[in-house]
Formats: sequence, C-alpha cells, structure tokens
Amino acid sequence: MPVINRIAEFANEMTEWRHRIHANPETAFEEYNTADFVSEKLKSFGITVNRGLARTGVVGTLIGNQGKGPGIGLRADMDALNIEERSSHEYASKVSGKMHACGHDGHTSMLLGAAKYLSETRNFSGRVQFIFQPAEEFAGGGREMVQDGLFDKFPVDTVWGMHNFPGQKLGTFAVCQGPAMAAADTFDISLRGSGTHAGFPNTGTDVVVAAAHVISMLQTIVSRRVDPVESVVCSVTQVNAGDTYNVIPDNVSLRGTVRTLKSGLQDDVEKAIKQIILGTKTSFHLDEVKLKYTRGYPPTVNDVTESVFAAEVAADVVGRNNVDITQSPKMAAEDFSFMLNERPGCYIWLGNGTGENIAHLHNPYYDFNDEALAIGASYWARLVEMRLSK
Repeated sequence: MPVINRIAEFANEMTEWRHRIHANPETAFEEYNTADFVSEKLKSFGITVNRGLARTGVVGTLIGNQGKGPGIGLRADMDALNIEERSSHEYASKVSGKMHACGHDGHTSMLLGAAKYLSETRNFSGRVQFIFQPAEEFAGGGREMVQDGLFDKFPVDTVWGMHNFPGQKLGTFAVCQGPAMAAADTFDISLRGSGTHAGFPNTGTDVVVAAAHVISMLQTIVSRRVDPVESVVCSVTQVNAGDTYNVIPDNVSLRGTVRTLKSGLQDDVEKAIKQIILGTKTSFHLDEVKLKYTRGYPPTVNDVTESVFAAEVAADVVGRNNVDITQSPKMAAEDFSFMLNERPGCYIWLGNGTGENIAHLHNPYYDFNDEALAIGASYWARLVEMRLSK
C-alpha cells in the first residue's frame, strides 16, 4: 500500500502548517504559540486535547470505532534551535537567532496529518495518544513529560517516534534493531597551577601543557580503554585559558561530550577521565584538578520486536525495498529515550532527500522536505491501523 490517498489529498494543507510553524520558531519550553496551533488543529479534528505536561506539551486523545483495546503513543517534537536561518524561503524564520534547523516543524505537521486522517476514519480499536513534546533539543522535554505523569495520565502499551534524516533518500525508512542513538553526557575539567611570565616558564606550573596532555590522553579512553567493538565517542569541544601573549595562565578549563550506546559504559568513561586528570595533577605538579561529569540523555534503544513491526509498517507505505532494517546506530542523542525507557516501542528514520542542495541537521540552510510529509503521515496512520486492527 503506497501513501494513503486521503492523506495525499490534503498534503498541501500539511505543507501550509509546516511553513507556518517554520516561520515562527520557538525554542525549549517557549512553544506557546506552536502549542496553541497544535491544540486548535486537534480540536478541529474532534480530538480531545490536554495541555500542561512539561509546561508547553500537548497530548491529543482519539478513541477508535471500537473503543476498547490497547493504547498507542505517537510522539513528535515541536521546538526549534538557537540558529540564525540563512535560507531565502518565503517561509523562513521571522525570529532572529531561531530556526527549525532539525525538522521538528515537519515532525509536528506529519503527526497532525495522521491525526486528521485517523479522526476521519477511526478504523482501529483502542486509543491513540498524539504526543506533541516540547524541548527535545538539549532541555529534556521528554524527561519532563514522563516525570509529569505522561503514561499515568495517558496510558499506552507502546510508544513510537520518527525523525527525518538528510542524506537518506526520499521515500525510504531506516530502522535500528536495538540501540538507535547514543547517551549524551558532558564533562567540565578545570586544571589549576601557578601562572607566570611566558619567558620564564620554569618559575611556574604550565597548565596549558598539562591541558594538552589531558586532551591527548582522553583519546586513549576510546582507543585503549574500551572494548574495540563498543561504540564510544569522547570529544573535547571547548578549551579556555589565558588572555594575553606573554603570560602562562594559572588555570585552564576543558569541556566536551561523551557518547555511548550502553549505560554501563558511562561509568567506565567517567572513571577513566578521573584517573587521567588525577595522574596529570601528579605528573605536572598542579595545585588542583576538578571534574564535573553530567549525565544527559540515556541511549535510545528500540525494542527488537517493535522495530521489526515498524519495518513492516514502513514497507506497507513505501515498499520493502525502500526500508533499511540493517541501519547502524547514530552517535547523536534524543530524549525520546526517556519514553522508550518506560514503554517498548521504536524510533525510525524517514528519508529527507539526497543531493547537494540538501543541508544536514542543525545547519542554517537546512529545510524539511515537504515531499516527505504525506509519507510520514501515512506511516503514522498505518502504524495505528495495523497495530490496533479490529
């Protein structure tokens, strides 16, 4: 079965929704206008609307023709990023320094499209919870929705997520069986020694050289301390020290991120970082070293059984040859992980297109591909109809 005909009929309407949201981006926990728009659309479809989880979250509830049956949760993210848009689209961001650079405008529009179709047909048993989540980017809106009682107030047996991916062919899906995205932790390291004149380094303690040693040693965590078959990333992304040419500073701060696909590896990496900076303190005669290691989003892990089912649904929409069931995990992170920690389900990738004009995620030229809207909405709709078949 290809794209659902009825959804194809109102694809232009979904495009209008997407462009409206794109032009008016709102970042973490500020999605009030977006939430208003989503709520108004859901109500116009005859769907019961609840608001307030994670401050700006929206949950729409739809009961099938035969009311009793399982519950299923479909999640879309609504927030934008703090990026200045550089595209020349008519619907480009009207808000300085903010844009939908990750396609959440498309995700929201696809789920609204599925809600419109399912409210018209109700060709399923049980109930659907349409979960519109705020603050996926860095702020953990998924965690807050769970903490606010998402699955207690809106019970579901399974929960499902979807994200577009530039560089993946339009009209295709990709699924990971098991880990799909990494945990994302951060670290802050401070090294303190004795600053001195740069012409007389022997009279002080050179924390800059010590910091360079730490940066090099951090790379050995991945290459020499972790099983080679495991996926781990340890990246230093900020180095801050000094403010003039002829003074060796008395302190250096390093910041970075650690990505792992298994929760247990987070403990191992944190321990290794501590060992490295303590050893550096001794070797370079530093006065003090400190480490702040912060746990971020946990790994996003698909239920194996549900990932097989997701692939079947995707094949129903785009054909089996257009579904990659051998997709490798990505080392980015996603707070849908908090929902998958509570209920089984699957997070699937939707092709956003290929070619030189397709910018990647979190790029100031990025734009969601409107031709993917009907495909994604059809996937959501068929997921409900196939899982909650009468």
